[in-house]
Amino acid sequence: MFNDIGPLELVTLIVLAVLIFGPEKLPKVIQDVTRTIRKIRDFSESAKQDIRQELGPEFKDFEFDDLNPKTFIRKQLDNDDLGLKEIRNGFDLKKEMAEVTDAVHGRDADPAPSPAAPGGRVDMTKKPETPAAGDRPPFDVDAT
Repeated sequence: MFNDIGPLELVTLIVLAVLIFGPEKLPKVIQDVTRTIRKIRDFSESAKQDIRQELGPEFKDFEFDDLNPKTFIRKQLDNDDLGLKEIRNGFDLKKEMAEVTDAVHGRDADPAPSPAAPGGRVDMTKKPETPAAGDRPPFDVDAT
């Protein structure tokens, strides 16, 4: 419940509690707080049991943690009925990245001709032509 409280924060809370309630009343306050937390937990559990009973026997395996969207999506993705594991395992990211790298560097990974260019490949390494000394650079009307 308080997993994100560090040691310095815990010491600060204890010092504040001693200053506010005093050393003689502090044990009574701690007992009251723990009793209240226990009552809230019991009330929560009884409410969950009432909801399960009202839903009927079809929902006897219903867990309230399933209402959390992260948990629900994780369970659905791990479900083997959809065949998502085969799709996930069939996708080879390293192979796809190697193909893209080969295309960028101009290496021919696939000897089949591509309809994109007359030579069968798109030349990604082509350098732009350098303008002559008197030529002006291209002007883009939309950029200004």
